[in-house]
Amino acid sequence: MFSLAAAATLAACGDDPAQPDMSAMKVPVSVVTVEPTPTEIYTQLPGRVEAIQEAEIRARVTGIVQEINFEQGSEVKQGQLLFTIDPAPYEAELNRARADLLRAEADAGSARVQAERYAKLVKSNAISRQEYDNAVAAAKQADAAIAGAEAAVRSAEINLGYTRVESPIDGRIGKSLVTEGALVSAQNATQMATVQQLGRVDVDITQSTTQLAALRKALESGVLKRNSSERVAVQVLLDDGSVYPHDGTLLFSGVAVDPTTGQVTLRAEFDNPEEILLPGMFVRVRVQQGMDENALLVPRQAIQRTPDGLNTLMVVRDGVVNPVAVAVGPDFENGSLIYKGLQAGDMVVVEGFQKIRPGAPVQPMPWNPGGRGQNGNAAQGAAGGQNAGPNAGPNADQSGTQQTESQGASQGQAGAAAAPTAATAKD
Repeated sequence: MFSLAAAATLAACGDDPAQPDMSAMKVPVSVVTVEPTPTEIYTQLPGRVEAIQEAEIRARVTGIVQEINFEQGSEVKQGQLLFTIDPAPYEAELNRARADLLRAEADAGSARVQAERYAKLVKSNAISRQEYDNAVAAAKQADAAIAGAEAAVRSAEINLGYTRVESPIDGRIGKSLVTEGALVSAQNATQMATVQQLGRVDVDITQSTTQLAALRKALESGVLKRNSSERVAVQVLLDDGSVYPHDGTLLFSGVAVDPTTGQVTLRAEFDNPEEILLPGMFVRVRVQQGMDENALLVPRQAIQRTPDGLNTLMVVRDGVVNPVAVAVGPDFENGSLIYKGLQAGDMVVVEGFQKIRPGAPVQPMPWNPGGRGQNGNAAQGAAGGQNAGPNAGPNADQSGTQQTESQGASQGQAGAAAAPTAATAKD
């Protein structure tokens, strides 16, 4: 009797429907369809901020610093007194030069009078012609001595003026590099301070010859079109990744290549009213290259990086996903530029990478940048039952559970019903 009951139970279990083939199930993924988009192309290059006007304040006479006449880090005006060097030795030198000038003027007066007297005597042959010529030469030498003395006075006045060190430009002055009582030297041109204009600054940009050649080739082939405006837009990227609020203007591109680095130098000028850009600061600069009428942009999160360093995209073609190696260009607000490997109309996976593998069948779904969790719910629905569609949510999971429970209950009832029948047959 028991063997017949076991056989009936096994026969009932054999009626369980076949398990679904999970390998053939399409996994839902979020995708975007790539379409050509006219885009202004920029290239990011390293740059360094330089002051448009920078004056190094250096000693032009030797002496002891008596006073520092400015507040360090403040704004100064052209002609403002910055340092005072002990003027006493230069005042004495000026007085000596003036005395020499008076002596030269006195000697010149005597020489001119003698030359005039000899001019009358030579006419009457009272003196020789040689004596007259010597008197005329002496008068001229005396006049030259006056000119030399006047120059010495002017030089002494200039040196005395150099004891008052003034700012040559308007700008912001840094710290004082000397202290009161320090000896500064004209021979060594001792630096005393630096004044810089920060209202407008230059940014020196370096670009490799390879990049320059690629840009020229793209412009010549028509891949990029020149901007109709003669002004080339330039932007600075700050350390926090934000864009500097004032656009710059490209002033020139270098005509010579640095033989040590193989790079050319470009210079851009920026307004700097908030004094955010400081001389010596290293920045990233975006330089306008041209217009790409058929640019292909994808969301940044769609780009995957392989262990060997290649950039890839998961592309859906004929319902199957496969990785495609791509060349990635600069980033924009609406995505990253793809140079090679992608075609217009391709569907690129943006979300759902953890559920797929190369060659797997997928169910493409439009990507919603503002919504999350749609793919997760769809995956739960697919796991609950094969017949659940890609839009199924938690209810599909519950349906699958209920279906399994119902199947188990039916099998139990069939086994219980078969047992008395087998017993009766035994009897």
